[in-house]
Amino acid sequence: MPKTKTKKRILTGDRPTGPLHLGHYVGSLENRVKLQDKYECFFIISDYEFLTDHLSRTEELRKNVKNLVLDYLSLGIDPKKSTVFVESEIPQISELTLLFSMLVGLSRVKRNPTIKEEIKTRGISKASYGFIGWPIAQAADILCVRAELVPVGEDQLSHIEQTREIARDFNRLFGFVFPVPEALTGKVARLPGIDGRKMSKSFDNAIYFSDSPKQVKEKINRAITDPKRIHPSDKGHPEICNIFQYYKAFNKEELNEIKEQCQKGKIGCVACKEKMAKAINEFLEPIREKRNYYSKQKNIIKDVLNAGNKKTEREAAKTLALVKEKMHLDYKLIL
Repeated sequence: MPKTKTKKRILTGDRPTGPLHLGHYVGSLENRVKLQDKYECFFIISDYEFLTDHLSRTEELRKNVKNLVLDYLSLGIDPKKSTVFVESEIPQISELTLLFSMLVGLSRVKRNPTIKEEIKTRGISKASYGFIGWPIAQAADILCVRAELVPVGEDQLSHIEQTREIARDFNRLFGFVFPVPEALTGKVARLPGIDGRKMSKSFDNAIYFSDSPKQVKEKINRAITDPKRIHPSDKGHPEICNIFQYYKAFNKEELNEIKEQCQKGKIGCVACKEKMAKAINEFLEPIREKRNYYSKQKNIIKDVLNAGNKKTEREAAKTLALVKEKMHLDYKLIL
């Protein structure tokens, strides 16, 4: 008898645009590591999505994919428990993207708030068809393995809603194939960068897992805090301070104490930053050690991706076969 699926499935992932940072951790990566034992996890390296706004930088892809896998391993993603794969190695995803595009009207594509915001913040004057329609391709990423849960950052929630609509519309029109996936956000919905904007490689305001202790301290020292505080004895407003948001994620033990001291003007921003830099470096130290270890293991990246690509393609082929059968695109009976 065929083996039945006993665990619910997760799919989430990252674009290979550069090193991962603390914003990725609080938004999704922390949940991924925790959920490996409870769920069947698929983690996608979205190299096609890289092309939506980095078409002139394709020479970076091989290096970036390698570093992304190293980041995953150093953070605790276990290839014995989870499946890591590269998007472009799964041809069924592209076919599902085309089929799903028939389900989505042009007006729906245009009103995606995340796409609008990305065009604005990145200063894109001529967005490509691939960029604007990316939420449809992302739905194919998620649904190719019929995932039920998607750990994401807050900024990706509109994309997940698009996936949910596609799954519901397909099931309604052709019969049940897809679960309607749920989004799972991190305990800190969004971690600001050191300049107060969204933490992003594009803004050069991120703290990376690969940063040295010195780099972390320098970045924290440059971080914008409470603009209303001029002197250390001034009463602070933690709710508008970027560093205080970091305390919520990486130093909860001192969170309430720091909040009270700041509000009463009993701790200055310099001292507060020193505590935070120390806490982040303590968090990053075991990650740095693991990364150094895995970077010396010959063929580990190739082995992880080969196994992950093969498993994902098998699952995606099953999904595509079901889709074609439901849509009457299966012509084996007449050919």
